[in-house]
Amino acid sequence: MRKLLLFVLLLLGISAQAENYPYRADCLWMTVPDHADWLYKTGEKAKVEISLYRYGIPQDVEVNYEIGPDMMPAISTGKVTLKGGRAVITMGTLKTPGFLDLRLKASLDGHNYEHHVKVGFSPEQLKPYTKNPADFDAFWQKAIEKARKAVSGEKLLMSKKKVDEYCTDETDMYLLKLKTDQHHSIYAYLSMPKNRSNKKHPVVLCPPGAGVKTIKEPMRNLYYAKNGFIRLEMEIHGLNPEMTAEQFKEISSAFDHENGYLCNGLDDKDNYYMKHVYVACMRALDYLCSLPEWDGKNVFVQGGSQGGALSLITAGLDPRVTACVANHPALSDMAGYLANRAGGYPHFNRQNNMLTPAKVETLAYYDVVNFARRITCPVYMTWGYNDNVCPPTTSYIVWNLITAPKESLITPVNEHWTSEDTNYGQMLWLRGKKSGLSD
Repeated sequence: MRKLLLFVLLLLGISAQAENYPYRADCLWMTVPDHADWLYKTGEKAKVEISLYRYGIPQDVEVNYEIGPDMMPAISTGKVTLKGGRAVITMGTLKTPGFLDLRLKASLDGHNYEHHVKVGFSPEQLKPYTKNPADFDAFWQKAIEKARKAVSGEKLLMSKKKVDEYCTDETDMYLLKLKTDQHHSIYAYLSMPKNRSNKKHPVVLCPPGAGVKTIKEPMRNLYYAKNGFIRLEMEIHGLNPEMTAEQFKEISSAFDHENGYLCNGLDDKDNYYMKHVYVACMRALDYLCSLPEWDGKNVFVQGGSQGGALSLITAGLDPRVTACVANHPALSDMAGYLANRAGGYPHFNRQNNMLTPAKVETLAYYDVVNFARRITCPVYMTWGYNDNVCPPTTSYIVWNLITAPKESLITPVNEHWTSEDTNYGQMLWLRGKKSGLSD
């Protein structure tokens, strides 16, 4: 228990540093749009009051600013001098649905301070650039059936061992290796309630965020198991989380860069790297639904960023999924830059020759928007407006396409993060989706 307490305290420290304003910094920006929800109708003008505080004292300094569409170059620039630490900047408007970004810079005693704030204009009307391929369903049905035929039954689980250092008085933790298709495998940590004999539980699949990485914090979400869930936290590259740092560096160096896998094979939809990743999510559910401790009904998916994308993708592909939680999903309307507006992570517009017709055609089979169209289970989505990793433009596009029952938590000030309270609240939301169990 002492180890767990120290881990939680460390995690709280990390969370504090990950939020919008620098942790333990001398200066703090405040930006307050004149609409409380930061939303406007197209054609409406937005104004933002800005302030800069140092040690909590308002600063009368010159602020340079630029205004541009979400993730796009500036369309106007200017400067303003704060009086009494405050000023109002008129951002203007958009004639078409989208977001404007006000980007601020100021200098105090030779140190530069930057901040930004995004406001939306009729974002509920945003539509995807990405098209829906006619053979989309047949393509994925064939891929999943091929994987299941190649690796079936008991062959799916290659190894399973109890990890005593991650077990507690209330939970058990296991490290798994799953053979997901003929050529690929993944590792996963499985957390389960202790003393579960003769009891049945809902299952939760948690896919990972982006990057060439493995699972480093298996105890981070133990409250799922404590609340009666069986939870599987997976990685996607076949990298054993127990390998040494030197071994990991040696293997991961085979990738061009941290997210090079997202470009791998993009010219051909049958050979794109992410094909086996999407299939692996299905196979992970196959394993969870084979457990004798599963309650036979409740199948949940939950994740953020790339994990949010994979959660929505899994919900769109697999009718067994009964509820889905997704934070600021990546891989969403990735070709949207071709419409001269923000597209989704990994922002292929920043790389040469990545939005060619052939690659855009492939992306349509892998883009979250085409899975979102097919989701039938309840969805809970969270996103922030100030996010420059998975921009609000693309989160709204995905949200607008979901016709299943849905709920949202929109946190305008958030960049690419969610709070511990938000994460715990999502567990409670899933718990409430289990038949006969209330919050």
